[in-house]
Amino acid sequence: MHISGLWIKRPVMTVLVMTVILFFGILSYKKLPINNLPTVDFPVIVVNASLPGATPETMAATVATPLEKQFAAINGLQSMTSKSMQGSTEVVLMFSLDRNIDSAALDVNTAIAAASQFLPTNLPSQPTYSKVNPADTPILYFALTSDTLPMSQVNEYAETTLTQYFSSVEGVAQVQIYGSQKYAVRVQVDPNKLFGKSMDLNDVKQAVSAGNVDLPGGLIDGSNQSYTVETKGQLTNAQAYTDLVVRYQNGYPVKVKDIGTATDSVQYDKSVARYADHKRDAQTIIMAIRKQPGTNAVQVAKKVQDLLPKLRTIIPPSVEIIKIYDQSDYIEESINDVQFTLLLTIALVVGVIFLFLRSAKATIIPSIVVPLSLVATFAVMYVLGFSLNNLSLMALTLSVGFVVDDAVVMLENIVRRMEEGEDALEAAMNGSKEIEFTIISMTLSLVVVFVPIIFMGGIVGRLFREFAVSIGMAILVSGFMSVTLTPMLCSRLLRGFGHKKEGEKENAVYAWSERVLDSVTAFYGRTLSVALRHKSLSLVFTAVALVGSLFFFQIMPKGFIPSEDRDYMIVYTQADDKATFSQMEDHQAELLKIAKSVPELSHAISVAGMDTINTGFLLLSLVTKDQRTVSVDQMIVKLRQRFAEVPGIVSYLNNPPPITVSAHSTNALWQYNLQSSTLEDLYTYVPIMTAKLSGLPGLTDVNSDLQLKKPKLVIHINRDKASALGFTLSQIEEAVYSAYGSRYVSTIYGDTNQYYVILELLPDFRQDASTLAGMYLRAPGGQMVALSTMADIEETVAPLSVNHSRQIPSATISFNLAPGQSIGPAMAAINKVARDTLPPTITPSFDGSAQSFAESFGSLGFLLIITIFIIYVVLGILYESYIHPITILSSLPLAGFGALLALWVFHMELDIYAFVGIIMLVGLVKKNGIMMVDAALEIERARHLPSEQCIYDACLVRFRPIMMTTMAALLGTMPIAIGFGAGGESRAPMGVAVVGGLFVSQMMTLYVTPVFYIYFDRISRRLSGEQTAISAPPPPPPPPPQMG
Repeated sequence: MHISGLWIKRPVMTVLVMTVILFFGILSYKKLPINNLPTVDFPVIVVNASLPGATPETMAATVATPLEKQFAAINGLQSMTSKSMQGSTEVVLMFSLDRNIDSAALDVNTAIAAASQFLPTNLPSQPTYSKVNPADTPILYFALTSDTLPMSQVNEYAETTLTQYFSSVEGVAQVQIYGSQKYAVRVQVDPNKLFGKSMDLNDVKQAVSAGNVDLPGGLIDGSNQSYTVETKGQLTNAQAYTDLVVRYQNGYPVKVKDIGTATDSVQYDKSVARYADHKRDAQTIIMAIRKQPGTNAVQVAKKVQDLLPKLRTIIPPSVEIIKIYDQSDYIEESINDVQFTLLLTIALVVGVIFLFLRSAKATIIPSIVVPLSLVATFAVMYVLGFSLNNLSLMALTLSVGFVVDDAVVMLENIVRRMEEGEDALEAAMNGSKEIEFTIISMTLSLVVVFVPIIFMGGIVGRLFREFAVSIGMAILVSGFMSVTLTPMLCSRLLRGFGHKKEGEKENAVYAWSERVLDSVTAFYGRTLSVALRHKSLSLVFTAVALVGSLFFFQIMPKGFIPSEDRDYMIVYTQADDKATFSQMEDHQAELLKIAKSVPELSHAISVAGMDTINTGFLLLSLVTKDQRTVSVDQMIVKLRQRFAEVPGIVSYLNNPPPITVSAHSTNALWQYNLQSSTLEDLYTYVPIMTAKLSGLPGLTDVNSDLQLKKPKLVIHINRDKASALGFTLSQIEEAVYSAYGSRYVSTIYGDTNQYYVILELLPDFRQDASTLAGMYLRAPGGQMVALSTMADIEETVAPLSVNHSRQIPSATISFNLAPGQSIGPAMAAINKVARDTLPPTITPSFDGSAQSFAESFGSLGFLLIITIFIIYVVLGILYESYIHPITILSSLPLAGFGALLALWVFHMELDIYAFVGIIMLVGLVKKNGIMMVDAALEIERARHLPSEQCIYDACLVRFRPIMMTTMAALLGTMPIAIGFGAGGESRAPMGVAVVGGLFVSQMMTLYVTPVFYIYFDRISRRLSGEQTAISAPPPPPPPPPQMG
């Protein structure tokens, strides 16, 4: 069967088919979404519940536990963690990757409804849930500031105006607000004045609740006209509450202003955000915008920003909207750099072809075939729902060196036949028929390399699926082009090539380059003769390479997903357990002041009071990479030292990873989880483990989320005394809650929002612990009774948060890696410390990125074995041989050795990208073996020569296409290995691994594979019962053919 013959004979059909492919490819390219990385959908749902004033223990026992019991029964639940803090609980549910997030959300909603009967009756609202993808970080951050308006009003514009407009943009999934200053009325009471009026806080609570109502009035439907009836029972601002009558005493009204005051305030006053740059520092409202999975990040960001001119006309001019960070800027820069790398690679590859063929006509053919193969791949990507991202474009960039191989092999074979005297059409027909099987073998055996990656599970499988499919489709398309378009173009464009007309002068450059190539070929022939006479040396060298590969693999530092310089860093901060919120604000201000002094800073935002009042957050947006002399990682090292000088607060500086695996937020990037059903064991051993891990040289920023020293006042009520005085426990707890719990006692209903009325003591009394014992309650008989009369108050300490993992108490130790350190050795050191320290009652495990790293490297080794096996099977089927596939794969140890050696020389980690590069090498290095073995078998069938002579002649015949494809692959990968441009540092390990593996293996394959061919051919003959042909030493290489 001659596939190419049809396309050669029908050039019009060929051109029209290729035109259609080009048209749909370009159309698809314009419609492909643009993102930083492929979409990785982690089915995660976060459930939140709040009960202002409740302790972490109360939230864990009364809210988290009932919810967790219901959630545990949901199908497909992979992990469940909860964090209970002062007044709030967050439950994070992560489902298996194949679980549909929408159906999971329905199950979660059902579970919340089932748990509601076990939840506290005084919850202000039912628990809410939201679908979250931790891999999708916000694509935009905005800061809203105003020099004249109160922050509650700025917050109102953010919540009711900007959020609505931003949420309506196609592709926006969620708009988050940090440092919220939502309006609320605070009724603040002086306990001394209450005592003087013989009143207590329960009286005030009832009065405020009854004094603010919004009930329907009804309808009057008369004979001639109808009326709606409305009663104005709402109090909408602090002034109205100031005049609210609490009760009458001796015939005179006692109003709120007589026992305290009412102020226009904010709903949560323990979180404040600030914006800063080199010129200013102001309180702000932060808005973070997340995109929907699978949408175009660049387009979504552009659409959001296109709204800003309109929004600025809607909100007052005094409210300024400042763009803090735009992920699309980095994505566009990164994608543009990869696209430039792709074009540069094409140019380098075409240059290699011209160098070897020395003909503009012959070079035009791959210059057409390679871009057309890539454009056709865009159509496949669009049909499969892929995006233009760093990995898919890197796949296409790498594929250029491989895509051109098929075209080069076909082209070179046709050109060689024309140099031997055949005309263009005859050479195209005969040459394509001769080489078709080789190209099909090369294409299929290379494509199957990526099949295991496509079906691989976990984050690595999801992350590299588009990479594997894109490069696999590009190779398939190039194979199709090589047996259809390439021979047709050769038959038309190369007419007269290789035949010098009589009297025509030979081009001096052509003649010189021809002599150089002939000399190189002759040198290879002589050295190959030596190698074939000393076959044992090749075996020894292969064995040394295999041992060297194993050695380097053992000592090579292992990494996960490499970090990138994306022009920003994140700082998590934590003050002492005893710190007040005002102290936390001061600490954050000091850090912000240091950040402002950094010349590379563009914008900064700070939030004091994140999860708890003693935690904070900073986002430092930097000038672009080309405007800086230091990288983000280098800046982190410098700032870590300066931030450490601020007393009373610890800072954890992070360069966020390109993809976030864990939905559980921690101060540092890597997590180590400890579980125990015995809280005492956690409280004892977590601090010990944290201290020991802090002493490991490879770790920094070691911390745990177990904070046990928060001062706590415990009220022990004497039930007998309280009952004798006429009090119930409920009355006492209600009064304490009203005094110190920032209790929501009423709701103001606005046109577009709802606002709470909060009851509490005046700040001077809430900040003084001694006022608790002196708080008075009114007994049924009217007498005022001090709390100390019927209760004892104990001062103790308690955890700032209570954490569960799978319903079991847990704690998480998080850490960063010291500069130059890798996660692999760090995990081994941590495991050793755990084995030496922890009792059997505590179960340790890595979480988040560390867990994914362990799972990925555990499966990648198996994936490499499966890849080799699949290639062996495919080659065995194609060659109908058990033996010759081993011959072709004999150069794999050389490739592995070269890749690991290159990584070691350039001080790079063996990370996920580099490992995938090594898997790619399995498919690449066997191409030369296929060309040599295929030609040797053809010679053997045609001329019945000894195996030494067959492989010798085959190597000389295939030397030029081998050198062309090798140089093309090397130069095609070199721009990635250099790692220039945005995100280039993360792509470099893959490029270095491929270049190193190609360089070493391709240099040695020219000598090792012929030796293995001879040995395995003898084995094959013995197994089949054939008589081994008499070996003859290979003759010296023939003189180069005379051209013309």
